[in-house]
Amino acid sequence: MQLHFKEKLAYGLGAVGKDMVYMLSASYILYYYQDIMGVSAVAMGVILLVARIFDAFNDPIMGVVVAKTKTRWGKFRPWLMIGTLTNAVILFLMFSAPPSMDGGGLVAYAAITYILWGVTYTMMDIPYWSMIPAFTKGGREREGLTTIARSCAGVGSALVTIFTMMIVHILGGDGTEGERVGFRWFALAVAVIFIVFIFITCISIKERSTVQMESPSVGQMFKALIKNDQAMTIVIAIVLINTAIYITSNLVIYFFKYDFGGETWFNSYTFFNMFGGAIQIISMMVFYPLLRKKTSNTKIFYITLMSAIIGYAALFGIAFIGMSNVFILFIPGFFIFAANGVLQVLTTVFLANTVDYGELKNGRRDESVIFSMQTFVVKLASGVAAFVAALCLSINSLSNEATTEKDQVIDFAANVSTGAKMGLRMTMTIIPIIGLFIAILVFKKKFILTDEKVEELAAEIAKKREAERAAAGPEVIPEKKRRRHKD
Repeated sequence: MQLHFKEKLAYGLGAVGKDMVYMLSASYILYYYQDIMGVSAVAMGVILLVARIFDAFNDPIMGVVVAKTKTRWGKFRPWLMIGTLTNAVILFLMFSAPPSMDGGGLVAYAAITYILWGVTYTMMDIPYWSMIPAFTKGGREREGLTTIARSCAGVGSALVTIFTMMIVHILGGDGTEGERVGFRWFALAVAVIFIVFIFITCISIKERSTVQMESPSVGQMFKALIKNDQAMTIVIAIVLINTAIYITSNLVIYFFKYDFGGETWFNSYTFFNMFGGAIQIISMMVFYPLLRKKTSNTKIFYITLMSAIIGYAALFGIAFIGMSNVFILFIPGFFIFAANGVLQVLTTVFLANTVDYGELKNGRRDESVIFSMQTFVVKLASGVAAFVAALCLSINSLSNEATTEKDQVIDFAANVSTGAKMGLRMTMTIIPIIGLFIAILVFKKKFILTDEKVEELAAEIAKKREAERAAAGPEVIPEKKRRRHKD
């Protein structure tokens, strides 16, 4: 049975809410605590990295818990709803740090809320993506739903990228205090949208087929992942790609504030994000489908990685020839944001395909196990990126305290040294370029799941299912059901 439009729409809405929450945390948690609340950049970098190390233990365990769950509502939806409700509450608390708190107390508050946010996000993210192989047939149907979900996730990310600072200033006003209040109310709005959208997903989507098998232990799970060489290849690629992306997303606001400069830096930052968010959405909904009609996913992957590398190189070069007009930054922005949008779709398609590959190779169909790795590595990438960004801010002495007085609107960049600007530019561009080149090398050497191979896997899985049904024999209908049917 083909998926209905209502199911596709409901699943996509869940992705919008989910990635609004994730992007708010990934892109603005460092800015909120470091530039607004006054926590040192190094302390925040350590908190964000330690939280991701903690997730190394939490995420795989959650994958096993989901795999073992059996309820009348399935094994995915209960955790999806529980995780959403708790994560929404923690998100609000995370961006509602008491203004009277400072020093060690504020650091502890940031650490506790951020770790709890990661735990609760895992509770809903793993079942969300694990549902794809459970109610799609594989091949084109799975790829189509994954494209829709990733496109919608990109919409959620783009909405936060475009509107966060604009709405924060509307809700709270200018200056550090205004931003503190604005972030609190904006986080509440995002949390409410998140709950509503995931609720729609839960009441609209049901598992259509599951493979009944013994759930793995944590040890078995890691062993299965190691044996699934294609899953591990995609995991490594996701870490490298997302680290590059999140380094940029963490530092772009500092780039406009302390490097691009001017008293209207905020307006330039908003214009750039609006352009980038629009390109990211278009790349998912238009560029990727167009490219997919012309060539294979593997070739698209290489094209988009090279596009991102070109964009970062252009950004680095433009920074030295003058940035008096924000629109010149749209040139590298186009290459970077377009690549980001397509890569978000591709990596999830590739990872979903490794589920079939793992079943045929290892005799296990571990949706939750494999997708728990996606959740972990994306958060790991954000933690590493945040730590790198925090070190950059600390080394180059880029902080609100050093450049502002009494929350006045001033040209922050005027007080920043040339060396500090150079350090910021190199962190935002050179490090991502290196990471993306490594991703190309790893992918080229290890990846084998071409379009043709995926079709072969889908055919083999279909034959296996048919053989299992034949071996099981005709379905035995209980006496009560026979009577009810006869009546």
